[in-house]
Amino acid sequence: MQREVIEVPGISQVSRGRGVPISAAVRANGFIFVSGTPPIDPQTGTFARESIAEQTERCLRNLQHILETAGSSLERVCMVHVYANGDHYRTVNEVYARFFGANPPARTFVPVGDWPLEFDIEIECVALA
Repeated sequence: MQREVIEVPGISQVSRGRGVPISAAVRANGFIFVSGTPPIDPQTGTFARESIAEQTERCLRNLQHILETAGSSLERVCMVHVYANGDHYRTVNEVYARFFGANPPARTFVPVGDWPLEFDIEIECVALA
């Protein structure tokens, strides 16, 4: 089994530039593992200080970009973990449903209390390569 780190234009550079020791995505054994993806603008490297709906959409668009760079897609996602304040559950679901449609992947919503960072949500996933 080989492990391949995927270089994702915009996203990988932002992580490195902020000194975060992660890979945006790793391909291994027929899967793509995507790190927790915040609502970051890959063009500017800044976090979105927008509504939770806009932050959720930005996270999911970033996931889509990462997966497509790795040769996969949202349609091939098997598992998702969403980390956000539980008060945002309904809004996150509304946006999430637009991206995953009638046959969504398995998912866990992990409610977090005080968020120590500049954003209110982070989403990670595992997809088929």
